Amino acid sequence: MAYRIRYSMQFNAREAMHMLELRSSPQGHPSYRRVALEMHRQIAEVAGHKAIAATMTHMTTEAPELERLESERRAEAKRTDS
Repeated sequence: MAYRIRYSMQFNAREAMHMLELRSSPQGHPSYRRVALEMHRQIAEVAGHKAIAATMTHMTTEAPELERLESERRAEAKRTDS
């Protein structure tokens, strides 16, 4: 990133769940993943909403080595099957 800009976001639990589950996926950009995981941690620990953080069941917390590798393997398998 060329610039660091501070900003504030306000959203409800449903919006947070959707955004964080989407941005923490293995295909997500590493910067987005890092921010999403930190936001999830702060929702649980700093804001004290442990129950809301616990309902985010599709959060991907493990760090993939190569983000797009699995999707590339699936695409290659489809190409070879055809």
